[in-house]
Amino acid sequence: MSTPEFILKSTFGYDTFNSLQREVIANVQARRDTLVVMPTGSGKSLTYQVPALMFDGLTVVVSPLIALMKDQVEQLSALGVPAVFLNSSLSPDEYQRNMDLVKSGQSKLLYVAPETLLTPRLISLLSLLKFDLLAIDEAHCISEWGHDFRPEYRKLADIRKKFPSAVCMALTATATPRVREDIKSTLKISHANEFLSSFNRDNLFIEVLPKREPLEQTLHFLENFQDQSGIIYCFSRRQVDELAAALTHKGFSVRPYHAGLADFERRQNQEDFIRDDVQIIVATIAFGMGINKPNVRFVIHFDLPKSIENYYQEIGRAGRDGLPSHCLLLYSYSDANKIKYFIEQKEEPERSASRQHLEAMTRYAEGSVCRRKSLLSYFGETFANENCGACDNCGADEVDLADITVPAQKFLSCVKRSGERFGAAHVVDILLGSKNEKVEKYKHHELSTYGIGRELSRSQWMHISRQLVERGLLDQEPAYRVLSVTAKGLDMLRSREQMRGQINVAQKSERVGARVKSTSSEEPEYDKSLFALLRNKRKELADASNVPPYIIFSDKTLAQMAAYFPQTKEGLLNMSGMGRVKYERYGVDFLTVIKSYCRENRIEEKYKTPRREKDDAGRRYMAVGDAYNAGESVPNLMKQYDVTADTILNHLARYVMGGNPLRSAEDLIALSNLNSDQQMAVFKAFDLLGSDMLKPVHEKMRGTINYDELKILRLCYLCEKR
Repeated sequence: MSTPEFILKSTFGYDTFNSLQREVIANVQARRDTLVVMPTGSGKSLTYQVPALMFDGLTVVVSPLIALMKDQVEQLSALGVPAVFLNSSLSPDEYQRNMDLVKSGQSKLLYVAPETLLTPRLISLLSLLKFDLLAIDEAHCISEWGHDFRPEYRKLADIRKKFPSAVCMALTATATPRVREDIKSTLKISHANEFLSSFNRDNLFIEVLPKREPLEQTLHFLENFQDQSGIIYCFSRRQVDELAAALTHKGFSVRPYHAGLADFERRQNQEDFIRDDVQIIVATIAFGMGINKPNVRFVIHFDLPKSIENYYQEIGRAGRDGLPSHCLLLYSYSDANKIKYFIEQKEEPERSASRQHLEAMTRYAEGSVCRRKSLLSYFGETFANENCGACDNCGADEVDLADITVPAQKFLSCVKRSGERFGAAHVVDILLGSKNEKVEKYKHHELSTYGIGRELSRSQWMHISRQLVERGLLDQEPAYRVLSVTAKGLDMLRSREQMRGQINVAQKSERVGARVKSTSSEEPEYDKSLFALLRNKRKELADASNVPPYIIFSDKTLAQMAAYFPQTKEGLLNMSGMGRVKYERYGVDFLTVIKSYCRENRIEEKYKTPRREKDDAGRRYMAVGDAYNAGESVPNLMKQYDVTADTILNHLARYVMGGNPLRSAEDLIALSNLNSDQQMAVFKAFDLLGSDMLKPVHEKMRGTINYDELKILRLCYLCEKR
């Protein structure tokens, strides 16, 4: 009975695997080294925990932080899974006791930091054991191109050589295509064994607002989250202390967290937050790594993050239980300038890399397209839906947008007339009629576009330039930020087609805290009074066991209890997250609360139907890929799903990149209008630049091949390479 499905239900209490989990587990079962890229909260840990319970020997999990190890081991222990960790938080006696548990085979999983794993003492111990699986969590730390590079992670390749019979898994939630290639190269993982899930977190509502009165905006936002857990990120320690004090004065349950606090105070504040004794943490980016608190209902960025990687990782701490959560970023130009100042103090090449990170972050913050589309494209993923339904831009009213046709044409024309050799700042100087040395040196004061843009400010013109890049009307060369007009931009100049956008990001209306229920949530409405009683019982049991409340049950499990009112053992076991050991330890306590409430309020138990696999945009790619392999043509699939060819191609590309083969590419190549020489040139560009992102290939081809053709040829290329 030790199948993955049996372990999933009996130990972890879940009915079905989520996207890619089952495929990853099968790959590991076949003893193939594997790279797993899944967003936070999607269940990455299950992809090594389930195989760990199937293999005879030991699974070693490499984790960068003590808090993360402690959290994972507590959760596994609550499920009845024997697991231990080895790190500096243990006394010598505890350390030796855990070593003995590993040596005797009584522990199935061992959590360690990379430094610990590399010690002769532990290498000697592992050489005596059956070592089946090495799982490297936060694997982006391996790459020098990542946002959190750690040299000791790079040395894990030596462990691979010492224990070649152990299957290796590398897992991360934040990795650009370049970082993924670096991980695979370092750990010798083949491209065929890379499992790339969508970076999309569809239960998060994402919002960016102009930062005007940040304290008042924050207070207004918090009105929607009474008695809910949340994190507020600030740029500096001083800002953390000031905001925490202001919120405390207003009566909020809040603590500060930053590296300037005494170790004891910092640890205590974090522990109080994890145990629901405090509702809000105001923190620098020092907070959050290793925190697996699933019921964080909101994340506020009071200041601008330094990079999209940091931003994605930090909003990823919200809604890990899958329930709707809200992410708010307050953005101002002054915040960007503050980060620029610190960047300029750095040495090369770090300075250039930091500039590019900040530029990408400001483009995102000022963007007017779907937040998900913009965010996911940074990680090399195409978001198929036109409207995500869960971000501020997709919910924006038409009145938020202005006719920017004339300013757009002025900008495009100025780029063209200045020779497509300069960045946005210089083009804006020309439009504003600046008399600086560079303008006069290149005789740009003699251009017809000189001074024709004085009706707008510099910041407004810079914002328009970003929208033109964002919409593909301008290309921006990565190294020196040089702008050039694309074929699409030339068409816009000739046709004078109307363009709507934002004159300035500050025009956006104030909708702070306007909550939008995520369309991803499949949970029914639940009884709030019963939920509160169950939460109190959870807190009581957690305090008695000296563990965080979510170790007992997640909010999602309590919400299901408060929706279905289970009053029997069978009914309670049908709740998500209710495994056999959890029922034995806590089932009677929760049944007592539910039965009493239902008796007083004359409520009958409701039957919970098993969850069906979703066939929405998140999982439809599997259905589309399977149908194509069964003989369906692209035109037929377009009719069947009532979508464009572009959407079908995106689904098929995701299907292939998920490790699934497609039948012969002959049907696909027939969709291309290019001749064989052009097709071969594109394939060579994919060989050189990789196929994860299309923009580098588009630039390599000097914009002569449009993106529709590139999508067709990428799919053909992937089919041949798999």
